[in-house]
Amino acid sequence: MKIAVMGTGGVGGYFGGRLAAANFDVTFIARGEHLAAICRDGLKVESENGDLHIYPTKATDVPANIGPVDYVLFAVKLWDTAAAAHAIGPLVAAQTAVISLQNGVEAENQLSEILGRAHVMGGIAQIAAVIAAPAIIRHTGTMANLVFGELSGERSQRGENLLTAFRTAGIYADLSNDIEKTIWQKFVFLVSFSALTSVTRHSIGPVREDPHARELLVLVMKETVAVAQAKGIDIDDAFVDERLALINTLPANMTSSMQQDLQRGNRLELDWLSGAVVRMGQELGVDTPANRFIYTALKLSKDGPD
Repeated sequence: MKIAVMGTGGVGGYFGGRLAAANFDVTFIARGEHLAAICRDGLKVESENGDLHIYPTKATDVPANIGPVDYVLFAVKLWDTAAAAHAIGPLVAAQTAVISLQNGVEAENQLSEILGRAHVMGGIAQIAAVIAAPAIIRHTGTMANLVFGELSGERSQRGENLLTAFRTAGIYADLSNDIEKTIWQKFVFLVSFSALTSVTRHSIGPVREDPHARELLVLVMKETVAVAQAKGIDIDDAFVDERLALINTLPANMTSSMQQDLQRGNRLELDWLSGAVVRMGQELGVDTPANRFIYTALKLSKDGPD
């Protein structure tokens, strides 16, 4: 089994690292100082689930140098989706599956337009992990779950094979027969989590304990559920309470990648999170004032440094 990881950030670095440590043939696609450090020092993963040091590490910034693979774990930032999809063309053979582990709810359609729908599988990663320094991935907490599946809903052999690989590597993973719904369920959580941690500049602990911040968190989720329902996604109103119960169990110091990008002055995925809720709401006639507030409060920072 040959695997490429397109985007060796927190998500790609962690899960690709686990696969590589289990002796799967994994090549990481990265760039700049991060790539140079990986090639020189190997890839390190710091995690309560067990630290890793993959050395030597197979890594490149030219996907064409890898050749066709069986699977691509696609984990780039959302604004890089189109460019990265075109770049991995040489990796895609007749049976290659490209599994999006990105945020948002629109990446799968974009990948399908570029690579062909038959090559694309949907997925979600439930993890808090970042690049702490070049060649070092830092994972907060112990949650590190993957759910993925065919866009058609079928349970395919390639899906089963990848599920076995993940579990062999000690990764909790599951196959979904309705990955679109699964992606939207994560989206409801992620939009609110990223919105409140970013706009308050605090981790989830203080956010959920403050009554006003908690109320805004709930409003953002309710609006996102309303947009999902307007798009025909089978998510009921009670799902907000389920997500809130999950949020109550998260480590108090857990924060979002968007808040960390904001603190570091990096570009934000805002346009594909609260911004997408506002845009889709306008298209569907669903009012989204809470998400509009989040978007307005953060949009001057969304493109990073001037």
